[in-house]
Amino acid sequence: MENNELIKLAKSVSSDRELTPAATIGGVGSALIAGNGRAYKGKNIDCSCGIGFCAEHSAIAAMITEDETRIEKIVAINADGEIMPPCGRCRELMGQINFDNQKTKIILNNNEEVELKELLPHYWLEKYL
Repeated sequence: MENNELIKLAKSVSSDRELTPAATIGGVGSALIAGNGRAYKGKNIDCSCGIGFCAEHSAIAAMITEDETRIEKIVAINADGEIMPPCGRCRELMGQINFDNQKTKIILNNNEEVELKELLPHYWLEKYL
């Protein structure tokens, strides 16, 4: 899948919607291509008490449900259509569920992508890689 297709898939789930006065979903959408070649998507949940989760976590959870752990490529997009790099928590999740995910391509903008290992310099689990 080309980057623009993956970006379009992430945009398809990024539309901010209020669930309750304390919770919203979809301010960020994410899409990934797994090692099995399938695309998975997810959206974030923001709760006023801080127990929500990122769109990348949601997409990864969908992938994990299918017993897949390898991520080939991933992107996250906010409701304004801006591509966002994954936060530290998402980077750690990707790195820990499969050490080969250090090679995961992270889309940073329409023309740039980097491998996860470039976003995790001096990785604390380096001895296992």
